[in-house]
Amino acid sequence: MKQQAQFHIGYWFIAVLGFMLIQNLLTERQQVAQIPYSEFEQYLKEGRITELAVSERQIEGTLKEPLPGGQTHFVATRVEPDLAQHLQQFPVRYAGKIESTLLRDLLSWTLPALLFFALWLFLLKRMGSGLGSGMMQIGKSKAKIYVETDMKVTFADVAGVDEAKDELKEIVDFLKEPQAYGRLGGRMPKGVLLIGPPGTGKTLLARAVAGEAKVPFFSISGSEFVEMFVGVGAARVRDLFEQARAQAPAIIFIDELDALGRARGIGPLGGGHDEKEQTLNQLLVELDGFDTSTGLVLLAATNRPEILDPALLRAGRFDRQVLVDRPDKIGRVQILQVHLKKTQLAVDVDPQQIAALTPGFTGADLANLVNEATLLATRRQAEAVAMDDFTAAIERIVAGLEKRNRLLNPKEREVVAYHEMGHALVAMALPGMDTVHKVSIIPRGMGALGYTIQRPTEDRFLMTREELENKMAVLLGGRAAEWVVFSHFSTGAADDLVKVTDIARAMVTRYGMSERLGHVSLERDQHSYLGNEQIYGLPARHEYGETTATAIDSEVQGIIERAFQRTVALLEERRALLERCARRLLEKETLDAGQLAELTSKPRSESKTPTA
Repeated sequence: MKQQAQFHIGYWFIAVLGFMLIQNLLTERQQVAQIPYSEFEQYLKEGRITELAVSERQIEGTLKEPLPGGQTHFVATRVEPDLAQHLQQFPVRYAGKIESTLLRDLLSWTLPALLFFALWLFLLKRMGSGLGSGMMQIGKSKAKIYVETDMKVTFADVAGVDEAKDELKEIVDFLKEPQAYGRLGGRMPKGVLLIGPPGTGKTLLARAVAGEAKVPFFSISGSEFVEMFVGVGAARVRDLFEQARAQAPAIIFIDELDALGRARGIGPLGGGHDEKEQTLNQLLVELDGFDTSTGLVLLAATNRPEILDPALLRAGRFDRQVLVDRPDKIGRVQILQVHLKKTQLAVDVDPQQIAALTPGFTGADLANLVNEATLLATRRQAEAVAMDDFTAAIERIVAGLEKRNRLLNPKEREVVAYHEMGHALVAMALPGMDTVHKVSIIPRGMGALGYTIQRPTEDRFLMTREELENKMAVLLGGRAAEWVVFSHFSTGAADDLVKVTDIARAMVTRYGMSERLGHVSLERDQHSYLGNEQIYGLPARHEYGETTATAIDSEVQGIIERAFQRTVALLEERRALLERCARRLLEKETLDAGQLAELTSKPRSESKTPTA
């Protein structure tokens, strides 16, 4: 009210000032007479003028006697002297005229002022304030607010994460009837943290909770709390919770919580005065302060829970942690069925087969796969999306785009053919290995000159030592084939050697599969909690001396060497089969599972050659 009163006083002051200015202009206009220049010449000749003030455009003067209107002051616009002298010869009344420069004068100072004002408004918007809201609005929350009718996502749109949905259905029931959950003295969790790899549907699950509960949904990213000004993040946290309390029951969803909730004390300053730490402190205070009986639930999502501050994860804050993992084969089938509803499919498309070809794919990966297959079918002017389109889309996602214009010389092409067939034949010969789906010598991606795609028959979560050794043999199959046929090595096995070395070192240092070193864990790699990728800049942790390190290196080399010699022996036994399959691959460039089965199903005697 006080601010409104100040605005009214300002308006009255401006109005009075304008009235006085207009009145002054009118009074001056009444006291001064505007006369033509010819009359000025006449008055001058008659001696009726006492004083003159000459400017560049006008002549102002005072008369001895007043004019008929009572004015003694006059103004006349100047005329060029030569022109005036010429006009005096004729009986004509003439006067000067000043062209209006009002618009030009106004633009000369208003345009720069408007530009500065626009720049000021733009800077205010960039710093977080709305139009005309002032600098004090910089601490307002940037959360996107979705009302009940905006959320069209329900649990029916989420597939492949049944366990996570069951956990969150309880949250929905609580939001619908918050009082019913307190009748036995219990309380709902204050916060629910969705943990999972990227693309598994954490944000989709949070939207589905809001869509099922029909409550307002406040969505914001963790990075949007932090700005260049100290204290802004904490102010935005306070404002977000105030808005949510005003509209309770409601859901607050913070995506990418690791951007806001990183563990304190590990930043560049290592102290408590960092802006991110102040924002995190305010979030912890708000989590302690709000009452769950009001129907307010905090959901958050992250794919890096290992770096979150322990204070966030303790009981009473994020009480419940829900894992949203990569879907298994059944889950992938369910996700595919959701995405395939909008696609025109051919009769040969089988979601079960597609799911078998896509182990490790997340929900986002499967959605991208369906889109890629649809685009491939559209490109070839097809009426429906066929199974071949899905196979081609999988190869494009896994191996990269085909590069048929990358021409290899005949020698390199032959080496690549034997290399890929080495992988395929070893995989087909060893028990428990994934089925070979396709072999190709068409270059793909950044540097792959050929590829061998294997299709797992089922999802695997454990592997024995024998299975790891067989996997190493398959990886070394290409290098072994080059040695058996050409008696030399090429650079094409560089990526295979990296994978083989990682497996062998893990067998020795992490899985305790070394007879020499025993059942001990010697290294603990600083991997992320959800994936196998190593955290950048953090080396593997180990507590052993140089003697043990030498023994580890010796064991790793021994395991790899034994696997290589085993693979070489396997391919020498099948030398004729290797030659026949490689020649067919050079002719066709690509062999699928059916063609490989036909080639390898010939009599066994043809596939053996005497060994030295």
